[in-house]
Amino acid sequence: MTDLLEIGFYGILTNPVVGYEKLTEVMVERGVKIIQLRMKDAPENTVLEMARTLRVLIPLSVKFIVNDNPLVALESGADGVHLGQSDMAYTEARTLMGKDAIIGLSTHNPEQIRAACLLAPNYIGVGPVYATPTKQIPDPVLGISGMQEMLALATVPAVCLGGIDHENVDDVLSGGAQNICAVRCINASADPGAELDKMLGKLRERGL
Repeated sequence: MTDLLEIGFYGILTNPVVGYEKLTEVMVERGVKIIQLRMKDAPENTVLEMARTLRVLIPLSVKFIVNDNPLVALESGADGVHLGQSDMAYTEARTLMGKDAIIGLSTHNPEQIRAACLLAPNYIGVGPVYATPTKQIPDPVLGISGMQEMLALATVPAVCLGGIDHENVDDVLSGGAQNICAVRCINASADPGAELDKMLGKLRERGL
């Protein structure tokens, strides 16, 4: 893709209390521009079945991303894939998915962000900004200063994530983040719409 990806709030679905379909509908209703399905450790056929279900719910105006697995992304009709440091290599995924697919890369330190940006992915993930329990083997926490160092190196859109919630999102935005992801406070809520409204409001306050 040649167009600069518009993100703002990056939606991730992972074990949502209200269910994957419901949270997807909430995000679509509120204008979230990019939504990722993240089902760590689930069997591939289970992820594919859910991805196909969500593809029907997500309009083509919203970018639908599958975490980790380019094959599931292709087979479900998703717009792209998000790759971690231990997933399929970017060049292999790009060859497999084609030039128009959206491919994002996770980065956790300055060396990784430099290497990732040389590949010119559609976006990168920068984190974890704060401690997060969503990974079995957490990466070192960046903090605001580490986040700022990495953002200064980014030559593609960067999504800041990892432990971001209502208590610290102002610090993250004040630190220079223009695209953010908050996972737990939304997925763990019985009223994710209210939680999402708060996050989107913070972005609107800053014109993002």
